[in-house]
Amino acid sequence: MAKTHDNGAAASKSIQVKAVVTVKPSGLEFLENIGVGQALDQISDVFSGNAFLLELVSTELDPRTPGLEKQPIKGYARRLLRQEKKDEIQYEADFAVSADFGEIGAVLVQNEHRKETFIKNIVLDGLPCGVVAVDCDSWIHSRFDNPEERIFFTNKSYLPSQTPGGLNRLRRRELQNLRGNGKGELKSFNRIYDYDTYNDLGDPDTDLKKARPVLGGKEHPYPRRCRTGRPHCKKDPLSETRSSNFYVPRDEEFADVKEITFGISILKAVLHALVPTLEATIVDKYLGFQSFAAIDALYNEGIDLPPLNNQKTLRAILPGLLKDITDVGKDVLLFEIPEIVKRDEFAWLRDDEFARQTLAGVNPLSITLVTEWPLKSKLDPDIYGPPESAITTQLIEPEINGFMTVEAAVKQKKLFVLDYHDVLLPFVNRVRKIEGTTLYGSRTLFFLTPQGVLNPLAIELTRPPADGKPQWKQVFTPSRDASDSWLWKLAKVHVLAHDSAHQQLISHWLRTHCSTEPYIIAANRQLSAMHPIYRLLYPHFRYTMEINSLAREALINADGIIETTFSTDKYCMELSSAVYDQDWRFDLQALPADLISRGLAVEDPSAAHGLKLTIEDYPFANDGLILWDAIKQWVTDYVNHYYPTQDLMEFDQELQAWWMEIRTEGHKDKKDEPWWPALNTPKDLIGIITTMIWVSSGHHAAVNFVQYTYGGYFPNRPTTARTKMPTEDPTEEEWNKFLDKPADVLLQSFPSQIQATKVMAVLDVLSSHSPDEEYIGDRVESSWAENPVIKAAFEVFNSNLKQLEEIIDGRNADKNLNNRHGAGTLPYEVLKPFSKPGVTGMGVPNSISI
Repeated sequence: MAKTHDNGAAASKSIQVKAVVTVKPSGLEFLENIGVGQALDQISDVFSGNAFLLELVSTELDPRTPGLEKQPIKGYARRLLRQEKKDEIQYEADFAVSADFGEIGAVLVQNEHRKETFIKNIVLDGLPCGVVAVDCDSWIHSRFDNPEERIFFTNKSYLPSQTPGGLNRLRRRELQNLRGNGKGELKSFNRIYDYDTYNDLGDPDTDLKKARPVLGGKEHPYPRRCRTGRPHCKKDPLSETRSSNFYVPRDEEFADVKEITFGISILKAVLHALVPTLEATIVDKYLGFQSFAAIDALYNEGIDLPPLNNQKTLRAILPGLLKDITDVGKDVLLFEIPEIVKRDEFAWLRDDEFARQTLAGVNPLSITLVTEWPLKSKLDPDIYGPPESAITTQLIEPEINGFMTVEAAVKQKKLFVLDYHDVLLPFVNRVRKIEGTTLYGSRTLFFLTPQGVLNPLAIELTRPPADGKPQWKQVFTPSRDASDSWLWKLAKVHVLAHDSAHQQLISHWLRTHCSTEPYIIAANRQLSAMHPIYRLLYPHFRYTMEINSLAREALINADGIIETTFSTDKYCMELSSAVYDQDWRFDLQALPADLISRGLAVEDPSAAHGLKLTIEDYPFANDGLILWDAIKQWVTDYVNHYYPTQDLMEFDQELQAWWMEIRTEGHKDKKDEPWWPALNTPKDLIGIITTMIWVSSGHHAAVNFVQYTYGGYFPNRPTTARTKMPTEDPTEEEWNKFLDKPADVLLQSFPSQIQATKVMAVLDVLSSHSPDEEYIGDRVESSWAENPVIKAAFEVFNSNLKQLEEIIDGRNADKNLNNRHGAGTLPYEVLKPFSKPGVTGMGVPNSISI
């Protein structure tokens, strides 16, 4: 029997309440695998029973002492000797609760172990109201690290103004704990959410060549990341030192408990074990592929690797990549053949597929409508040269003359462009000083045919004035002429490299991972865990901060995966900052607003979703709008339930502080922009929340889970183009080499062997779903299930998502939709909400978890 403490109240009548604490073990049950501290914890569990000190907190104030809470009822939980499940440990406490104690609104927990423990939930049984569940899903620090109790509220949600008197002080206290004091280096057991700039991407103390500018501030505007408080560098006082442990608040890191982080474990294994092995195996970082047969060998024969550290562990973690060739005793890196190659091994050569992927590939968010002709740069001509595009009417009109004039094509919304001219041109001269790479500004023009598909018309590549040379620009077009045909193929390599950089740095990293982190920090600092909006957003914020910290550690850092494999090299993150500064707007992250801003849709109340698409067969938009509407309806039902009147929102201090902090701290460099939505009405909140959920679910899925599908065969989607065009100031030798062996020039322009294999290994992991992925609308949260209105609304949401799956299947079977159906054409399935594990090219998780 657990020891109980009388709360001082008259207890002539009392209720016997049993509390069961369920813990996810973290090695505690295996004595041979644990340290001294954990061994002592086990001994304490068995003999003393003092595992957790629990305090039951009433929702009511004490009528005998006006304004003060009732004294909590305390009791120690003791480990049950007989455990029902192998993967769980249960502890039990008994309480005598006075009849007038009132409803229990929270449980305080102190962990008496010397090591942190993960508590799944606390279930209270025996109360007049029935069973009360407290979902914890949290790491509990040891009292030896921090003596303060953890606060867990029950699953009932309250707006601040509706909080029972007995919980008001605890509500404020918990938020203050999460904010911290802004001082000192944060430890692994901390749960503190605070802001800092991206000042830890470089490593100047190790090597001055690894110095990188701070992102965040006037010079390089950027969203904020979670503060870690590490010391600053000696050689660059503005930068923070790096370490092997990148702090995230403890509850953001579920690696020992959640299978979903198996994907993160795989990514860590690739980054910290496999990639260094590859770099040691392929010594020449500039070594390219000598033939297309050598590229095919990556999938048929693999790459022989030297003996790996932790071979058995790595093979268990990376079964899809590492193969054990037992007859010769080798480890081989063997890539799975991507789906696009399985269906059509020549798809990467086809112009129609090149165009189709702008609408249904891995980056369907870049193409825009041409609204003005001729195309013209907005950059300073004194620095970058003449602004007029070299794509002229005379050049392209013959290509569309069978349909209409250029003027008519613009008027009838038939011309579209991938425009990376102005965004890349300021980086061209700096990138070109780096060995082994090159860069242009680019524009790619498409024509929308009567069949509803895009036809590529022209590619313009531009180099700004440099080293006494004037601006160079040239237009390349599809051609039956042998030389021009090869030049067109080479120009496509450059455009695809530009699009790959935009997809990874902007559509993926900036617009989802990076921009979402401030929402998460602000939510934990300003919204109580019992706030209904916190509970609505929580599933969509899970795991994002952990994957972002891993990105800072090994993906977007100096000499990380992105810098060493993408075309903008060491300027990758400066490019991301420049785009954030010039183009990022919260209001345009909503799917309808994004489509309208790019000219891909116009408002039309009579059309489905209230929008008329400029390109009717636009798979990303077609499927995305259904998902957007389903999310919006669910959010509308939820918000209207908790905010039936506008005044509840206007006087919700937590909600208003959350939205204010996102703008003024999380996205501080854009705090004065006029486009931030107001938060005055339930409609305003519905729009804000729908946008956040869409970005973390549908938007992220669309640009992430088909990365290996399209990029796993890198000629289809190279991440860099290493050589300049043969027509740019060629020497006689260079031109003759192109004329003699154009295929060799094409191979030389592709990523090197080390670049290609590193990217392919990472894309394979990023594109994979873990065994217990949490998909949007699939699982009702406990706090939602306990409210009948919210539970019913969620069931409608789940039904709408299942219907979306059927609609997508029907569209992919429609012979009239050429962008998703045809010989060798990949169906567009990435926005189907549910998926099996692995690289499937479908499935929309709740959150940005990989």
